[in-house]
Amino acid sequence: MDVVALVQGRDHASTRYRLLQFADLFVRRGLRLQIEPIARSWSARLRQINQDRRHQVVFIQRKLLPVWQTLLLRRRVGKLIYDFDDAVFLHDSNHPDGLDSITRRLRFRAIVRSADVLLAGNHYLADQAREYTRNEKIEIVPTCVDPNIYPAALHVDRQPTRMVWIGSSSTLASLERASSILEGIGESIPGTELRVICDRFPRFRHLRVEDCPWRAGQEPEELRSSDIGLSWMPDDRWSSGKCGLKVLQYMAAGLPVIANPVGIHREIIDEPFGFLPETKEDWLDSVSKLSRDSALRRQMGHAGREAIRTRFAIDRWGPVIADRLVDAGRAL
Repeated sequence: MDVVALVQGRDHASTRYRLLQFADLFVRRGLRLQIEPIARSWSARLRQINQDRRHQVVFIQRKLLPVWQTLLLRRRVGKLIYDFDDAVFLHDSNHPDGLDSITRRLRFRAIVRSADVLLAGNHYLADQAREYTRNEKIEIVPTCVDPNIYPAALHVDRQPTRMVWIGSSSTLASLERASSILEGIGESIPGTELRVICDRFPRFRHLRVEDCPWRAGQEPEELRSSDIGLSWMPDDRWSSGKCGLKVLQYMAAGLPVIANPVGIHREIIDEPFGFLPETKEDWLDSVSKLSRDSALRRQMGHAGREAIRTRFAIDRWGPVIADRLVDAGRAL
């Protein structure tokens, strides 16, 4: 059965973690997956969505098309599946015009009403989709990672302690909003450094930043040689839609996690493998405790890897996606 996936790019994190890592499973289930980056130009996009795909399942990931393009695509495909792991109906937390967007909301409503199946990354996103469609069309599928491709962190007794943050340049803007916390860590725990795996790098007065350009396939090794994984998000509706990929990567790599108690952080992070500090003093205490105790880091990191294997494993959630694709194909 043919499945055409219209994605933002093969290297996009959502494509890699919510689709491509299940490719072998799809083959075993008789699914022929064809990846097509969504065309950027108007003319190329029109040719792409106007193709006759009435005997195929089309899987759109995250992208919100203009309403007229969604309606045209709906008429040209057999079954339509929409997967989203962000609050795509909003602007992001750092947008100059604020969170709300009428255009995004209308596009989201159109794809939700048009899709035969909706795969939402968390409960908040599923609730948003329920405003426009029947509950039985919605499946909650958390983002998951394969711990087998992440060697466990070494956690050697050494100084300085290396904290790590991984993400895109757009989400880095949120980390920079926590600069007072990070500056406080640098001042209070001398020698501590922050490894940033990204395509853009922040600068702080009191905390050394190690620039680590993101490279496909290098994430596991860069995380392995770190000590503590950090995540920070603003407390708003956009953050409620995040699915916690960076936290899951830290856990898969056997790193203890420190994150603010916002959105998906509250759902994922438990005391055995992470801390949810609320105040600046709590952050300093958490980093200090982990910095001086490699055995504690190793113990918490092991607990995180076990949580990945039980709660966020690809062999648990991959079959859920495959089942939905197979069912859609049978209904053609």
